[in-house]
Amino acid sequence: MRRFGRTLVTAALAVTLVGGTAGWASGDSQAAVTGPPPGTAAWRADTASGRALPDPATAAPREVAAFFAGLDDAARRRLLRSHPLVVGNLEGAPLPLRYEANRIAVAATGEARYASLAAPDRQILAFDPRGRGQVVEVFGDLEHAEHASVIVPGSDNDAAGYDARRKPATGPAGMARSLREATGTGSSTASGSGSGGSTAVVAWIGYTTPVGVGLDAADGRLARAGAARLARFTAGLDAVGAPDPVLFCHSYGSVVCGLAARHTDAADIVAFGSPGMRADTAAALRTGARVWAARGPSDWIADVPNVEFAGIGHGVDPTSAAFGARRVPAADVEGHTGYFVPGTQSLAAFAAIAKGEVR
Repeated sequence: MRRFGRTLVTAALAVTLVGGTAGWASGDSQAAVTGPPPGTAAWRADTASGRALPDPATAAPREVAAFFAGLDDAARRRLLRSHPLVVGNLEGAPLPLRYEANRIAVAATGEARYASLAAPDRQILAFDPRGRGQVVEVFGDLEHAEHASVIVPGSDNDAAGYDARRKPATGPAGMARSLREATGTGSSTASGSGSGGSTAVVAWIGYTTPVGVGLDAADGRLARAGAARLARFTAGLDAVGAPDPVLFCHSYGSVVCGLAARHTDAADIVAFGSPGMRADTAAALRTGARVWAARGPSDWIADVPNVEFAGIGHGVDPTSAAFGARRVPAADVEGHTGYFVPGTQSLAAFAAIAKGEVR
């Protein structure tokens, strides 16, 4: 009974801290965008060469890949023009086809906030305008890369603000560009496929993230929805022959990765600035991936109690000895978003992990 009382007090302190840090009002409750993309009903009613089209809600990415492999170029392009939002979000569809489909889908919204995503040099792998919008962008030549990494971000990320001005090397796109440049295979300014990139990096805002630091950030509802989408995304990478990815999971994104871990074929999972992964130990993630963790000395996430009670909080600190993850050096990281800043120990270590150089 005494232990239960202590748990209640700890949980109450967690609630108080989060509320005091940013206020519950700062975090609006979000409705998770799930299910197949817009336009699915019309897609299901269509056919290709007399064949039914794979159902976006139920077809495995490998089935989708096999379906497209059986189509000629004319049939593929007809589907692209008729159903850009479906093709652009269909895991297992050919990557170049998805890039082109999403340029069409973005332009079709007519919304200025998305216009930059339709630029011809962008490789937008997924775009969903529902809610605050979701977007996935590839930096490098994912089709031919020797290594692949995926940035899984936390709160306050969406398609509408994806191209907003940020400090360098922060935000999903900034982190992706910085990591690719640090691997020695990319440009800090362009996302194009290039000619010699052996490491591709994906900025993945493929789920509805929390807004602010409120109840959505303190519970696992959005993370559970995001985990299902992340697992399907990694299955889609596998279906098109991409390498097993390294997942770089920031802040609330590490909660998503923790819940998705056993359902992905990730080679490595790196949690940084993490409030917890909804597991007591790295082994409890039930993944064959190597698990890493980093936290800088001035990261405010250290002030969030690592508890989980009645659905609130995300559990053990991944950088603690008890959790058992491999530690990534981060002594020179500043703040909550400085892990990919050029020259930091963390970025150098991340690049080595991304290239498979660490054993």
